[in-house]
Amino acid sequence: MTSGLRTRILIVDDSAVMRSLLRAVVCADAGLEVAGTAADGESALSAIETQHPDLVLLDVEMPVMDGLDTLRKMSARGHRIPVIMCSSLTQRGAKVTIEALACGASDYVAKPAGQSSREEAMRTLSLDLLPKIHALTGLPQAASCGTARTFLPAAMALLPKATPISSIPTVLVIGVSTGGPAALDILLPNLPANFPLPVLIVQHMPELFTKMLAERLNGRCPLQVREGVEGEPVRAGSIYIAKGNWHLEVQAGARLGLPATLHLSQGALENHCRPAVDALFRSAAAVYGSGVLAVVLTGMGTDGMIGARLIREHGGSVLAQDQASSTVWGMPGAVTTAGLAHKVIPLNFMASEILRLASRTHAEPLELRERVG
Repeated sequence: MTSGLRTRILIVDDSAVMRSLLRAVVCADAGLEVAGTAADGESALSAIETQHPDLVLLDVEMPVMDGLDTLRKMSARGHRIPVIMCSSLTQRGAKVTIEALACGASDYVAKPAGQSSREEAMRTLSLDLLPKIHALTGLPQAASCGTARTFLPAAMALLPKATPISSIPTVLVIGVSTGGPAALDILLPNLPANFPLPVLIVQHMPELFTKMLAERLNGRCPLQVREGVEGEPVRAGSIYIAKGNWHLEVQAGARLGLPATLHLSQGALENHCRPAVDALFRSAAAVYGSGVLAVVLTGMGTDGMIGARLIREHGGSVLAQDQASSTVWGMPGAVTTAGLAHKVIPLNFMASEILRLASRTHAEPLELRERVG
């Protein structure tokens, strides 16, 4: 975005009603303006060439060319514009949205459903959409999990020196939000089938979306990936993703020698989120102590920072994604600037560092064929 000018938004949706609603939401923000509208993907590609928007709001299901194909063609043509997918809360909408997020879309919003009036629909959409636009285009906002960016002054963004990690990890916990599906799509397939730690993940998403995310990753990863289930034993060789609208926590085994188990809770929102990274990190620190290896990936807000502090207090280890490879450096940036990260690492090198630390539990180091680029 050009300094001093309003952020230009291209609205792409085949529904005239939805285009009107999105236009009203965008125009209500003094820092934004509508660069243009389109009713299908082909028209959207032409509008991108002529209107040069700063961000695209892209419908998932459209005639002529749907959102996913449009996104792929944008990438093929070299357009590096933030894209927010507009998805219906249906199984097909969730599946296509997850695929789009893994293919490079920055974030998504759910289309309003069940509101009693246009004004209520506007309020619901504004609360979800506007902070995401601001975060992805660099406009400062007050930080809140899943809804805004932690805006870091340049002086605060200086990375601290890496500090040695001496503890031996027994569990890997990951917190991620905006940009998460694409980040997980890079990180998790690089964990081999003999990875020695259980993996627990909080990704900020609704319930239907987390199920689709787990299913997609399960088809791409050597390890088994699934949504966490109440009371399930936590075992190496499995990746457990928090179910949308439920906090994911771990509880100590019923007696000595038994593995920890998963606990799903609908307790109060934390950092405006459920599931919350802090809830997972806090419970992991209580059960595994110094054996926790925590990774904080791309995401808006500060969820995970308090939990990371507890992990450090228990002797555990914390890694954070670096700013350059993050879609939004809110969550990892908050952990980093608070001095809680042992290391700040580009996403493409995160798996190799995790494997290096996890190999301490084996006599022979695990090997990783590192993906770069």
